[in-house]
Amino acid sequence: MHAILGIIYHSIGGFASGSFYMPFNKVRKWKWETYWIIGGLFSWFIVPPIAAYFTAPGFTDFILATDSSVISFTFLMGLLWGVGGLTYGLGVRYLGMSLGNSVTLGFCAAFGAIVPPVYYTINPTEGKISIADMMATSGGQLVLLGVVVCVIGIAISGRAGMLKEREVSEEQSKKSVAEFALVKGLIIAIFSGILSSFMNFGIEAGKPMAEASVAAGNNPLFANNVSYVVIMLGGLVTNLVWTTILNIKNKSYKDFADKSAPRLKNVIYSAMAGTTWFLQFFFYGMGESKLGNGASSWILHMSTIILTANMWGVVRKEWSGTSKKTKTTFVVGIVVIIGSVFLVGIGNSM
Repeated sequence: MHAILGIIYHSIGGFASGSFYMPFNKVRKWKWETYWIIGGLFSWFIVPPIAAYFTAPGFTDFILATDSSVISFTFLMGLLWGVGGLTYGLGVRYLGMSLGNSVTLGFCAAFGAIVPPVYYTINPTEGKISIADMMATSGGQLVLLGVVVCVIGIAISGRAGMLKEREVSEEQSKKSVAEFALVKGLIIAIFSGILSSFMNFGIEAGKPMAEASVAAGNNPLFANNVSYVVIMLGGLVTNLVWTTILNIKNKSYKDFADKSAPRLKNVIYSAMAGTTWFLQFFFYGMGESKLGNGASSWILHMSTIILTANMWGVVRKEWSGTSKKTKTTFVVGIVVIIGSVFLVGIGNSM
């Protein structure tokens, strides 16, 4: 039952993450850095403490009582993850929902799922799962197989994106992705995928805060909401610095005074995007409480995001005008990713 609930929670979180960028597409007459930081204020600064307040009463006390080294390291992981989140937005901006998410999250899934067990193989820690531990059990082996299958699925999805780029003219591409730029987008997506995996490390680093919340009698289902407050502040700092630089460079700050732009609607859409972005982690924490913060949780989360993002890619007609071969390749990639989800789920329940 725990495994089933974990899969459901991760699926909801993945749907939220795969859908968060959609409201941004409704923003008009604002530059990217303007609406990105408005959304960011909601996802990294406003919503996390509200969620913690209602689900983990006394969260500020748990944070303040935590050793400064733990808080510092958790915050650092948030800073690095923030770079990944920042470039994640750029990857989707230049590649679209389908290809951008597939490439970015493929790398994110692989690094996020494999690096922690490798780390605990090098530095054994009581209660933490190493690669050797996973290899020693049939369930662990199935989880690792699921990781491999997921990466294969990502590669196939990426191949479909490459075929699309060859078949569809630049003019056609820009109808569905306004700023389509393949090479730039791929470089950014790969970089983003690697750094985005630091969210997984941040959750691991912030465990003492989460455990303090549970020890105080709070529901373990929402324990990670305490850690998120610190992690998200790190992400906020990274994104705030970069978007401020862009606002000054591009004079984007004038967007806020542009009366020709639907300012209220833009703020609402940006707030919706930012809130939806945070919901992925809210539900990830719930799923993690059922499955543990290992390869199972991370790969399930990444896979459902990719599936959702590709669904939106179809809705936005990002594959319109491509050949049957390209569309078939795209579908095969999705099927393989779904297969990886089942493998990881079964492996975790064994």
